[in-house]
Amino acid sequence: MDTLWAALALVLVIEGLMPLLSPGGWRRMFAQILALTDGQIRFFGMCSVLLGLLLLAALS
Repeated sequence: MDTLWAALALVLVIEGLMPLLSPGGWRRMFAQILALTDGQIRFFGMCSVLLGLLLLAALS
């Protein structure tokens, strides 16, 4: 269970880097994301999940 909390904490650190280092770039990125269709957003979400699962499988 400690590994899960450590992984969640690492996600928060990584997610916070972009707005911390480049708030203008982060804002532009979100404006571009808002212009995507639901299908495009789902595709990128699915790719992210699959990549994460592949990495987990490779590391275990």
